[in-house]
Amino acid sequence: MEIAQNGMTREAIFERLAELRKNDARWQEGRTYGYIFNPGRDVTEVGKAAYSAFLAENGLDFTVFPSLMQLERELAGFGARHLQGDRQVVGNFTSGGTESIILAVKAARDCYREKRPEIRLPEMILPATAHAAFHKAAHYLGVKAVTVSVDPASFRADAGKVQEAICDNTIMIVGSAPSYAHGVVDPIADLAALAQQRDLWMHTDACMGGFLLPYFRRLGEPVPDFDFSVPGVTSISVDLHKYAYTPKGASLILYRNKALRKHQIFTCSHWIGYSIVNNAVQSSKSGGPMAAAWAVLNYVGDAGYLEIARKKLAAVKKIVAGIQRIEGLRLLTHPDMSLVSFTSDDVNVFHIVDEMHQRGWYIQPSFSFDNSPAHIHLSINASNVGWEDELLKNLAECVVIARRLPDGTLAGLIKGSLEGVDLSAISEADIMAMMAAAGVKNGELPGRMADINGVLDALPAAVREKVLSTFVNDMFSQL
Repeated sequence: MEIAQNGMTREAIFERLAELRKNDARWQEGRTYGYIFNPGRDVTEVGKAAYSAFLAENGLDFTVFPSLMQLERELAGFGARHLQGDRQVVGNFTSGGTESIILAVKAARDCYREKRPEIRLPEMILPATAHAAFHKAAHYLGVKAVTVSVDPASFRADAGKVQEAICDNTIMIVGSAPSYAHGVVDPIADLAALAQQRDLWMHTDACMGGFLLPYFRRLGEPVPDFDFSVPGVTSISVDLHKYAYTPKGASLILYRNKALRKHQIFTCSHWIGYSIVNNAVQSSKSGGPMAAAWAVLNYVGDAGYLEIARKKLAAVKKIVAGIQRIEGLRLLTHPDMSLVSFTSDDVNVFHIVDEMHQRGWYIQPSFSFDNSPAHIHLSINASNVGWEDELLKNLAECVVIARRLPDGTLAGLIKGSLEGVDLSAISEADIMAMMAAAGVKNGELPGRMADINGVLDALPAAVREKVLSTFVNDMFSQL
């Protein structure tokens, strides 16, 4: 791309942007069950207006923009109270769950550098359902991720397996509230008790559920304790741009006290310039997301969120019951929140996903890993309420069609061709040839993804990662 020599007109710019969006998911229609959390037009407009009002303000230096410091303190205070923290709990605003998680791991690592300097390779224990962001944090920060299997029936973390994995290098235990994959809350109290016994950092990843679960509890749902009411919980990550429906990116990272949070902060005076003090990963950052989060929270209000939760809970129960009635489908476990995962023992789930996409639905395919099979995931949000009957009707129809489609022929051929091959040494050329055989050419994906997803699902996770990295590296080339 070369920028326009004499500039483009406003009309031409927005015509081009509209053209670029024509193949995007039509999330405004309420048929997208992932990535987008749509609160409706009026709430969205409030968020946009607040975002625009603070678009230029820079969160790099809170002494220049004290308004942003005030907003951040108020948002962190809300998070602390919402998650049953006392006056000692502190926190910061971040761009999303991944940044919140990276900061928690960074704080734990630096804390134990002081407490236990003899540890050269710190380890954190992750249930197999812990979010991939923890693996990213481990990769970035030089912390070893030790993964342990979860209970094969409930898919909750197994405290016994976590205990077995604790060693002299362990600094951190992670639990989810709920896990993204299956929507169940880990036994946080049991994990936190282990952390207290061994003087370890305990992080609750409540990015998905930290905002919504307290409302479900108020509606009478048996939500397990997961927050600062649990002794031993050190830090909590909670997203606002999911079920609080604020514009992206908006998340909070909270700590039980300032002594723990200080390890998150980065400062630098070792250069010829102004001293830098960062309370998060980013330096320069727009105040827009923070102002938008504050505005939306206060616009919807507590009563409004409780009513949204009530409608969403009813929708979740209807969808769960409907899936259980469809022949060939099986819930992986009963969810604690609004994340639903189901599979099939005799129908290719990737064909079901393709068929649903053909009908304008976005539902998410998930690969097999550890003791969880390939499955379909739904993140149910406010805009999905009211679509339950049509979703279930189309889903039942798609299962019937998918049952008649060929199952995994290409995956079987590719898997067979790789037998005896040292997959750890597979070349980029081999990967691109494999992807071409699956229908991927010139960085573009085919309309139907079942064959590609089947191939990826058949590969070991480490090889799958290499394939995806190679493909994405090729896809993002110059235009």
